[in-house]
Amino acid sequence: MRWCVFHHRFICILALFFCFAASHLRAQDVNRVDFSVPAAQSLQSNPNVPSSNQQPPSPTQAETDQYRLSRERYQKAVSYSRAGYTLYFISYFVSVAVLLLILRLGVAAKFRDIAETVSEKKWIQCLVFVPLLILLTDLFELPVRIYWHALSLRYQQSIQHWGSWLVDWAKEEALSVGLAVLLVFILSLAMRKSPRRWWFYFWLAALPILLFFFFISPWFIDPLFNHFEPLEKEHPQLVSSIETLTQRAGVPIPRDRMFLMKASEKTNQINAYVTGIGASKRVVIWDNTINKTSSDEALFILGHELGHYVLGHIVTGFLFFAVSFLLALYLMFRALHWSLQRWGTDWKIQGPEDWAAIAVLLLWLEMLSFISSPIVNGFSRMQEHAADVYGLEVIHGLVPNSEEVAAHGFQVLGELDLSDPNPPAFITFWLYSHPPLAERLVFAHTYDPWSKGEPPKYVK
Repeated sequence: MRWCVFHHRFICILALFFCFAASHLRAQDVNRVDFSVPAAQSLQSNPNVPSSNQQPPSPTQAETDQYRLSRERYQKAVSYSRAGYTLYFISYFVSVAVLLLILRLGVAAKFRDIAETVSEKKWIQCLVFVPLLILLTDLFELPVRIYWHALSLRYQQSIQHWGSWLVDWAKEEALSVGLAVLLVFILSLAMRKSPRRWWFYFWLAALPILLFFFFISPWFIDPLFNHFEPLEKEHPQLVSSIETLTQRAGVPIPRDRMFLMKASEKTNQINAYVTGIGASKRVVIWDNTINKTSSDEALFILGHELGHYVLGHIVTGFLFFAVSFLLALYLMFRALHWSLQRWGTDWKIQGPEDWAAIAVLLLWLEMLSFISSPIVNGFSRMQEHAADVYGLEVIHGLVPNSEEVAAHGFQVLGELDLSDPNPPAFITFWLYSHPPLAERLVFAHTYDPWSKGEPPKYVK
């Protein structure tokens, strides 16, 4: 589900640390495949799929008690999602294969020789070696990204023309290379100063950079790719409703922290998210969300986002990734020495401090990222469920028939985003950063502690 993407933003930042632009594609896939219907039913037997002459019930005709799609929408959702799953795994395979080829053919060693020929100064060598390595890997991964965008255009999820898409890709590359040069240089310093503890010292140095990057991203990075403006400018009534919501939560969000993103310039999908930290923290809602959902549904979406704000998910998310990053660095330290002992001579890498060894670290980072996906997504699903509970509780009494409003909001999102109506259990476990949509929809429709005389969990 694409209502909030702060987990996606953390993942992208970590990916930028090591300049894998393809990781951006994979993170988008993870956040896209967040809808499902309960399942393992065939198209013919699935009660959520009407016959070709049957229209799905409108919210005025029947309660939204389960996820339903028309036959045509169902088939599109299945095809689109299955292609996304395939590309997810292909992108990892391509990344690993490219890095192995770069090492096996001695390309990384050749790039090192070029850098050392240019200058004896380490910082100049870094300026030469890192862009060569990153751009080469990203160029090999570019066809996967191009195919994914073409698929999004075919299924009318994206409306971004190719010229704009290529400009965005170039911006990503520039940011990736720039940040990579900085971080790889710091990494090389740590390796030279402490060959046995560099993984810890680099972690200490990288965390403030990560935090700073996340802090400035809403101001300087996000506007490079999308247009933002104060939500109050076009939707003052919605801002007033949100203020009522935040006052009830006891955590008022200033009007100048509410923004509208002009997503309709590039996509047909809908979303909202909370991002930033401290002075840069803000709630962002896409214009598509306002245009394609009711005002009450938009309030539930914002209530969900407010849940992340109030429940401290940004802080806990950062701590989770900080610990994960430390563990990953230690494992990469051990894996680097093991790899060089076995294949260092074949790869023409002279030791851990060799510039060419960066390619080995990237290879292990890619594999660790893949293996850890179920853990990261499992953590995300827990936070997303908590935000759902909070969203339901905070709008209760403010929005008439709030449970039905929330359930219908999930239905609308599923239809618009072509969310998979029947994902395999393995895919849910490995890829989904949110609980399956059917579970969320049913939960929203049935969550009612008030009628049972039970206290709500978060909003007392």
